[in-house]
Amino acid sequence: MKHTIKNAHISLTTLTYGATIQQLLVKDKYENDINVVLGFETEDDYKDNPFYIGASIGRYAGRISKGGFALDGEHYTLYQDNGVHLHGGKNGFDKKDWTVEHIDTNHNHPYITYTLTSPHLEEGYPGTLKVSVTYRLVGNGLKITYQATTDKTTVINLTNHAYFNLEGKHSILNHELTLHSEAFVELDSKLLPTGDFLPVKDSPYDFLEPEIIGDKPGFSGIDDVFVLHEDEPAAILYSPVTGIEMVVNTDQRATVVFTPTDLGDRNFVNGVKYGNYSSICFEAQTFPDAPNQPNFPSAVLQPGETYHNKTILQFGIR
Repeated sequence: MKHTIKNAHISLTTLTYGATIQQLLVKDKYENDINVVLGFETEDDYKDNPFYIGASIGRYAGRISKGGFALDGEHYTLYQDNGVHLHGGKNGFDKKDWTVEHIDTNHNHPYITYTLTSPHLEEGYPGTLKVSVTYRLVGNGLKITYQATTDKTTVINLTNHAYFNLEGKHSILNHELTLHSEAFVELDSKLLPTGDFLPVKDSPYDFLEPEIIGDKPGFSGIDDVFVLHEDEPAAILYSPVTGIEMVVNTDQRATVVFTPTDLGDRNFVNGVKYGNYSSICFEAQTFPDAPNQPNFPSAVLQPGETYHNKTILQFGIR
């Protein structure tokens, strides 16, 4: 089922399947509506969504190694493909029909809240997990808030997997990108963390100063985990063509930045066609494989605690 909320600046369309962001319309410098996220035309199109386009990811965003993890003296086995557990497993939250808990379309700050209950040992994870995501429009911004509680000690890492293109077509190679990150997580050949951190300086991942993505020396795509500063935006994305700037703020410790090379011939909204490097993701979260990496911040959620993940996407014109 599809739902739309809007204010004077932004219109957001979401789907119950995967608590998915389908469209996000913002004004460009000419006052035209631009859909700045990739989305499929129909809800059925999301049943075949190997790139998790627009979806809510859980129970654990990113990759987990070793076929599972140990917690409180017990070992929990997770689904894996080629030695990797990815984005919550074979049937993660992106493949679930979420429930609309509340929708307010008339308020000055319209919002919609979806909820989901994941039973004990679903996909191998301990605890019955109760999850909500709220999409709220505040002025020129979209605030995305995930919350969760559990009745048994578990691990959790939620995020949204929206793909952004501030022109609404073609590619993001002519977008300007700033990443306020001085270090990224070292990954092995299966994109699993080694447990070490590397400096972005003198690497293709140094976007501390604004740079046009396609002009970056050595650029061949990004699929990496960046360590964030608490007092700075995670990222700033800007399109010189539309004049739209998007500032990404989050309370999370890291963000996965992903620029897919080729998403294939898909049924995108309004028949829009994209080229290679069509878009960029900012998956705000804690570190992948934290359950197996003792040096990473803990991803454990205890009964009586509430998990929080807040991301604000602020749009403006330059």
